Amino acid sequence: MKDDRFAGLGAEALNEAERESVVRLALEVMAKDVADGPLMTSEADAVRYLQLKTGAREREVFGCLFLTTRHRLIRDEELFYGSVDRATVHPRVILQKALKHNASALICYHNHPSGTAEPSASDVDLTCRTKDLLDEIEVRLLDHIVVSRTETVSMAARGLI
Repeated sequence: MKDDRFAGLGAEALNEAERESVVRLALEVMAKDVADGPLMTSEADAVRYLQLKTGAREREVFGCLFLTTRHRLIRDEELFYGSVDRATVHPRVILQKALKHNASALICYHNHPSGTAEPSASDVDLTCRTKDLLDEIEVRLLDHIVVSRTETVSMAARGLI
């Protein structure tokens, strides 16, 4: 076992540039894992990846993780961008991208820059409409994960899907 060069190093010891480098490195390591095999085999896999990727964003971003039948990541694509408190999302585009990537399943995600990951009523409504449309083309919506800097909420875990 190799020595851990980062043991004992905490986030408080890093300046802003170093923090950005650590996040970039973490995403790079995770991207390599994705290229080599399945990543989204559990809710925890998706949550960890998405919180690193979108948790600290200052504007709302909505995207999808397009997956194979065995939940291997085909593509992570950010589809819509918004302001600090909303992004306009078009379910039609989600369907088009699912077909383009030949996905069998997908996980929707978006961030809440406000700091709370609690899904809004419109988030739940969008998820239900999107699921119904995806069902028509035989693509499973596995989850819709809402991410903030410190929290995540899985709509599937809450029984909303």
